[in-house]
Amino acid sequence: MSVLAVIFSSVVLSSDGIGFIALITIFLTAIKLITCKGEKLEPNTFELWLLAYFMIVIISLAGSTLFALSLKGFMKTFTYLGFYLSVAHYLKNNTNKIPYIFAAIGICISFEGVIGFLQNFAQVEEISTWQDVSNLNPEEVMTRVYGTLKPYNPNLLGGYFVAGLPALFGLSAYFAVEKKIKSLIISLFLTLISVAALFLTGCRGSYLGCLVIFAGFFAVSAKYLWKNYKKIYLSFIAFCFAIFTSAILFVSSLRARVLSIFAMRQDSSNSFRFNVYQSSIQMFKDNWLLGIGVGNKNFREIYGLYMRTGFDALSAYNIFLETAVESGIFALVAFFGFLIVLIKESVRFILKSSEIKCVIFVASALISILALMVHGMVDTVFFRPQIQFIFWIMVAVISSGLHRVRL
Repeated sequence: MSVLAVIFSSVVLSSDGIGFIALITIFLTAIKLITCKGEKLEPNTFELWLLAYFMIVIISLAGSTLFALSLKGFMKTFTYLGFYLSVAHYLKNNTNKIPYIFAAIGICISFEGVIGFLQNFAQVEEISTWQDVSNLNPEEVMTRVYGTLKPYNPNLLGGYFVAGLPALFGLSAYFAVEKKIKSLIISLFLTLISVAALFLTGCRGSYLGCLVIFAGFFAVSAKYLWKNYKKIYLSFIAFCFAIFTSAILFVSSLRARVLSIFAMRQDSSNSFRFNVYQSSIQMFKDNWLLGIGVGNKNFREIYGLYMRTGFDALSAYNIFLETAVESGIFALVAFFGFLIVLIKESVRFILKSSEIKCVIFVASALISILALMVHGMVDTVFFRPQIQFIFWIMVAVISSGLHRVRL
């Protein structure tokens, strides 16, 4: 129940509120491990890389020049990893609960999708400068929706869709296998709304993440459809491609937003990110061994010494660069090791397993993680709790699937 509470609270509570519920989940798991005989943690290979990452973060914390601020960031990292261990430990013996967890994520994603449509029709005004309109005609200016997630930001909502949409896709596939037609129709309808709402966020990073989601599910479905339904399969891919292409060609605001990805320095948002990357790389060069200490507040304080005038930033706008800056080169290696082993073992499971339902959930989780990594290459919202907790739930789903292989 506490896991579901974390999921549902993400759409209404602040970061502190969501984190508090997650801490309750960690506390309950700790009590269970201590009091119940036979309860123990059984790490997968990729979890050993996570342990190495966590130990390096502790060392980075100890060496931080801004220990108090870094400690706050460390507590967030502790909460995320503790929550992951709690969910992974629960799911290893309760894989039948995964559909309910996916359903909870799907409900939240769908709710935000509906809110996004309402905001689009109401033509909500920007709370801050969310797009460069200096070179746009009035009809090319997009109404960027931001949902109910706090703090209000269309990029946060876009990242939230990227994290959660694979759960809706996975539920649709699960209902198809179970031959629950009514549930399948509802889930497909909600998926369509959520995909459309993702594009209404105007978040270009989430557009890239959405491409990864579709490519991932097309690739996984080929395992079951290519041999007997090749023509139908290829026709459906062509249909989806035609829909997306038509939307970009005929919706001027969407077309302008997509083309701005390639505008480089001519778009102020792109130029801002390039400036942040340059400053962050210099920060890493000066603190390559242990980093500056984990946490966005710590980052912001140190970044002030490196930033170009007028280009303040909350983070490095890149997951991997952020990891390197905060905790050093060895933390980056450990994080890469975690991702590489996780992806490798997940792909092996998807290719070899004959349990189609388990394959659906593991594949959905893997696609969510891959899409978030692509989105996180150009944005900072990956570190927001609304997205982080879904990310770690997806890792826990993969962990439970791999645990079944070892039994």
